[in-house]
Amino acid sequence: MNENQFERVTGYEDADLPVRKTEYAAGYDIKPYENGVVLPHQTKLIPTGIKCRLNYDEHIQLHLRSSVGINNDVMLANGTGIIDADYYNNDDNEGHIMIALLNFGKEQVTLEKGERVAQGIFSKYLITNDDDATGVRTGGIGSTGTM
Repeated sequence: MNENQFERVTGYEDADLPVRKTEYAAGYDIKPYENGVVLPHQTKLIPTGIKCRLNYDEHIQLHLRSSVGINNDVMLANGTGIIDADYYNNDDNEGHIMIALLNFGKEQVTLEKGERVAQGIFSKYLITNDDDATGVRTGGIGSTGTM
């Protein structure tokens, strides 16, 4: 059964839900919830107002749209964002998907509300046959910690 569904985070009831623009597009376009600026050499979390319910064995890969990276000196701060199934409805931020944008240029980058900045691609993942992970997510971004 497919559980995948984008939803709006509480307080962001007018956020644009992601859509694919073409029949063969792999990614769902993700937009900033509000206008914003990323200053030179700044890393900033850009709110989208959305979250996503996922099947237990899936994640979303968050990528910058190529036109955004080509036309501006920006990239995702972590290269590729990974949104795990257990991020949905976490206690810290309800599973709010953020775009972690790094401006490595000399000029500020202005983002407009509703501008297609990133894309989310659904992907299944595999685990090893001796996997015994039993931990439970207790928070939002980065909450699984470092080991």
